[in-house]
Amino acid sequence: MILPIVAYGDPVLRKRAKDIEPGSIDVKALSENMFETMYAASGVGLAAPQIGQSVRMFVADGQVLNEDEKEEDIDQSVVGFKKVFINPEIIEEAGEDWGFEEGCLSIPGIRGEVIRPEIIVIRYFDTDWNEHEEEYDGMAARIIQHEYDHLEGKLFTDYLPSLRRQLIRKKLADITRGKTDAEYKMKFPK
Repeated sequence: MILPIVAYGDPVLRKRAKDIEPGSIDVKALSENMFETMYAASGVGLAAPQIGQSVRMFVADGQVLNEDEKEEDIDQSVVGFKKVFINPEIIEEAGEDWGFEEGCLSIPGIRGEVIRPEIIVIRYFDTDWNEHEEEYDGMAARIIQHEYDHLEGKLFTDYLPSLRRQLIRKKLADITRGKTDAEYKMKFPK
């Protein structure tokens, strides 16, 4: 089921999400709905708060980033990278910090360079409640860090320099009021 994506300004995007207790919600059904919603909006990641649920879960599928790439330009970090992360915890960040222009489905039409560490180690559960501890780098690490931030109540705009944040303030206010040309279903703050 395609769900509306919560727009910038909704308080759920600023709350630290709660852990999911096994059996408390159908994580398999929720993850299927989240993937369907993410694909309908042409995203590569989606966190539960972005569909109005303040729980610690996100989905990611970075494989699309390699579509139409030449063999030598393929990003190996996202080859086969389609996962569900439940109750994740980033336990280590390492490597060089690098910048990349990020966007967010909850903040359509706005992008900005965010500096993040290149390598992370994350512990999480899958939809069968198996625990994993894995290392990611490159774009896979960036997607995870971006979605993980949603569970912490952070948005990519928080990382932008203050001048850049001042310049986009009106656009952000417009999104909160429902003035956006997003081509997917959104839910705006009341």
